[in-house]
Amino acid sequence: MDDLTAFPPNSDWPTGHLFAAAARLSMPVAWRIIGQHGISPVGFYLLRLLIVDDGLRPGEAAKRLVVTPATITSVVDTLERNGHVRRERSYRDRRGVMLRITDSGRRLLAEKSQPISRELARLYDVVDEGDEEAVRRFLINLIERFENHSHEEEAEGDRA
Repeated sequence: MDDLTAFPPNSDWPTGHLFAAAARLSMPVAWRIIGQHGISPVGFYLLRLLIVDDGLRPGEAAKRLVVTPATITSVVDTLERNGHVRRERSYRDRRGVMLRITDSGRRLLAEKSQPISRELARLYDVVDEGDEEAVRRFLINLIERFENHSHEEEAEGDRA
């Protein structure tokens, strides 16, 4: 792929390029599937996050979901208006706000999770059983490489 004037068919692309294309294409499809169930994708993933780690600060939720704090604020506004989450003052730092899932949010997540998960699973159920271990190893190594690269860039920024 050194010749940038020619664009070979995807069957000839290096594995890394195939992964990048699949990753880029997957998010809009997954988000459309979630949206068809009457919940915003960020709202769905925020509720899932709060089920596991209730009481997160909005900034931490934004970081974990890889969205902006403004996006979290907007999504929480909607979820709060619909009774699915509530903002609560931090008992440690009265200026801090914690996000808490409500019983209504738990019910909504219970109702939506299985149908959404089934549809998303159909998208990703493409790896043959014999290849799964190699694909998983590749993805885990790639994730670690990306994480290490990000940490290296942060360390370089701190030194500058």
